[in-house]
Amino acid sequence: MVWSSWKSSKGETVQSYTMLTVNADDQPLMRMFHKPVDEKRMVVILQAERYQDWLRVAPEHSKNFLVAYPADALIAVTPPLLAVNLSTEQVSTNCM
Repeated sequence: MVWSSWKSSKGETVQSYTMLTVNADDQPLMRMFHKPVDEKRMVVILQAERYQDWLRVAPEHSKNFLVAYPADALIAVTPPLLAVNLSTEQVSTNCM
């Protein structure tokens, strides 16, 4: 993430950030999360041991960090379904 703090016209401190993304058309896991016709994107993920390298890299070499994270190092899970507790009366009222 790239971030900054700045003062709004009202004098309030505002925290702004951006997340760096890369193309994920060929990333086996992340390409499943977009429509077939849309460009596939994923957030750049750095391994913890690379944080200091990223913070110290010369700008001309920073692009070397902008790569898709390996699919086999990611885990995707389906979130649990929300239980809906509607009484019979609520169901029939909502269906009319």
